[in-house]
Amino acid sequence: MANITKKVSWSSRADEAGAPGEGTPLLNGSEPRLSRQLSGGGNIFQIGRLSTVDLEEEMTSEEDSLRGRPKEIPHNEKLLSLKYESLDYDNIENQLFLEEERRMSHMGFRCLEISRWVVCGLIGFLTGLIACFIDIAVEELAGFKYQVVKENIEKFTEVGGLSISLILWAVLNSAIVMIGSVIVAFFEPIAAGSGIPQIKCYLNGVKIPRVVRLKTLMVKVGGVICSVVGGLAVGKEGPMIHSGAVVAAGVSQGRSTSLKRDFKIFEYFRRDTEKRDFVSAGAAAGVSAAFGAPVGGVLFSLEEGASFWNQMLTWRIFFASMISTFTLNFFLSIYHKNPGDLSNPGLINFGRFETDTVAYNLYEIPLFIAMGAIGGLLGALFNQLNYWLTIFRIRYVHRPCLQVMEAMLVAAVTATVSFTMIYFSNDCQPLGPEHTEEYPLQLFCADGEYNSMATAFFNTPERSVRSLFHNQPGTYNPLTLGLFTLTYFFLACWTYGLAVSAGVFIPSLLIGAAWGRLFGILLAAITSTGSIWAVPGKYALIGAAAQLGGIVRMTLSLTVIMVEATGNVTYGLPIMLVLMTAKIVGDYFVEGLYDIHIKLQSVPFLHWEAPATSHWLTAREVMSSPVTCLNRVEKVGTIVDILSNTSTNHNGFPVVMEVTASEAPPKLCGLILRSQLIVLLKHKVFVELARTRLTQRKLQLKDFRDAYPRFPPIQSIHVSQDERECMMDLTEFMNATPYTVPQETSLPRVFKLFRALGLRHLVVVDDSNQVVGLVTRKDLARYHLGKHGLEELQLAQT
Repeated sequence: MANITKKVSWSSRADEAGAPGEGTPLLNGSEPRLSRQLSGGGNIFQIGRLSTVDLEEEMTSEEDSLRGRPKEIPHNEKLLSLKYESLDYDNIENQLFLEEERRMSHMGFRCLEISRWVVCGLIGFLTGLIACFIDIAVEELAGFKYQVVKENIEKFTEVGGLSISLILWAVLNSAIVMIGSVIVAFFEPIAAGSGIPQIKCYLNGVKIPRVVRLKTLMVKVGGVICSVVGGLAVGKEGPMIHSGAVVAAGVSQGRSTSLKRDFKIFEYFRRDTEKRDFVSAGAAAGVSAAFGAPVGGVLFSLEEGASFWNQMLTWRIFFASMISTFTLNFFLSIYHKNPGDLSNPGLINFGRFETDTVAYNLYEIPLFIAMGAIGGLLGALFNQLNYWLTIFRIRYVHRPCLQVMEAMLVAAVTATVSFTMIYFSNDCQPLGPEHTEEYPLQLFCADGEYNSMATAFFNTPERSVRSLFHNQPGTYNPLTLGLFTLTYFFLACWTYGLAVSAGVFIPSLLIGAAWGRLFGILLAAITSTGSIWAVPGKYALIGAAAQLGGIVRMTLSLTVIMVEATGNVTYGLPIMLVLMTAKIVGDYFVEGLYDIHIKLQSVPFLHWEAPATSHWLTAREVMSSPVTCLNRVEKVGTIVDILSNTSTNHNGFPVVMEVTASEAPPKLCGLILRSQLIVLLKHKVFVELARTRLTQRKLQLKDFRDAYPRFPPIQSIHVSQDERECMMDLTEFMNATPYTVPQETSLPRVFKLFRALGLRHLVVVDDSNQVVGLVTRKDLARYHLGKHGLEELQLAQT
């Protein structure tokens, strides 16, 4: 039995891959598994035959000169990128680790636990401060922009020449968005988008380059302020989640590698396992700050982010979320000159739904479910359109200058469409003494009236959502809501994926609130008693939940977030039913938006379960082989040569017993990582030097933690010719008890063990405990259910 034949060219290593017949090395140095058969039979079965991939085979001689500046980057969704490495969420239990743990007293472990709570508190506090800064900056800058444009519109409404107002609005939007797009496209591209797919991948165990850097945080904050102030159809909740994760990754390490400052605190937490838990807390704190929903933040981190969980982690994450919300509310109350009022629900202030206005009847439940189905259909359409648009961007809009130009174009078009809709709208509403409109535009309405379309367009998205939820019946006419839904739907779809920091929560809520309010108005019009029970604000809430659920496919966490953000638990059951319906209907057509973007980046993401039809596959079929093994006492020159080999990318090396002519084949006795070997080489932990230098300091775990997470490349380690002849004893540093599986283990069992334990390498052994292969994340992520059953993705350096 064999896997499908693969021909994968690494564009960066094309000259090093060897002759065409030799194939191309995969992640851990194995050769592509070409027509590998089981010993039991000669028949070859292929999994979901896919087309072969050669990223350079379509290049003509004329195009060869343009390799440095391709006009089109080919993209194939059937690829799995080799540029992503895995995080190691399994503790390396070598002798150094065990000795440290045994020396630690009960009080020491108690102090560590207290330190974890302190770190979570700091994460919540700093995330709340960042959220407060974003909120104040957006409020001040957007207020200034809208006030300038409003005064200009009022001026030219009287004397004529409103085209000047349109140009002013479009230029202001484009200029502000240009700033946000330039810092993203040219300085930190990973800060683009919401950041939620990247954080999901990080918590899943994928090392996304630069995703939790300080520079990423700074660009993210500045970028989202510019995006919202620039009038794009975006929100700031996704970037807040990413920002919280970056804060957590930095604070928990007690140092800044970007600033090269080490505060000598929290050194015990300098490993992937601890860092993962704190990043979960940071993501939850970001949700809590954005929506004022501490419980929703915990559930979001559990449902959408974390792959691994425990009870104490739940309480620590809830603590971080509470601190984040409290910090945000405290400083905002000072800013609004109302110290002591901590009732502000968060960045996204939906306002409270009073019980008498949101009460619902049992016969409305089917209507809510129908709205959930509509939300699922519209969400699937949104995701599919955005998928096609993202493919186009990957192929053609891949240069930073083009990305900035596109963002400016979208900003100008958004301003133009908004102005046009307001200009031609005749939906005039009376301006009461207690009006809630922040920037009411009169335009061509009579004195004492304002343009209702302007309430939706001429505002920040958060305020528009709040007006749709809480404005009195009759505030909007159906035509206004219908046109707004249609135009904002396509604007939001076009905007998501630009080279700007932006979230999709608020645009989704705004689209859903608009058509949900329209749904309520139509119900009141076609039923005799509808004016009594079909409250528009109530259906706006249900529509918002349906639309957001149809796009991001969240259920439990989104229910709690909506309940906490609106301040009323009455609608917990209907919202849950709506979200479940939207997810079921949407999943029938296409995946959720975050999962689509993860797949488009060719990330080796491991879902909760292995493909349902994969039980017939065994570890022998999925493993990479042959594997480069090291002896327990190995020659330094051999280690340096292996690490320096640019045609392979080994990151884990099984350690075997030394082989002599009279002994049996080598048997597994441990596993050691590339990062550990580099630290050993850097400190020259050689057997000969240890004998001659009696006073040489013994290597400690601190030396490995100091090098984490940016271990130096092997090229920076100088090893003399004499040192190459030395020997290195790996016994003390290798993991002497690595996880292993027999080669006949089924794929679902291998998958469950690998994912549940957060492994990076899983050694495959035979009946004699001899190493026959190695299973990595990419070996498992290659298999997925496609349209034609079980399929295997290609591996490529994309």
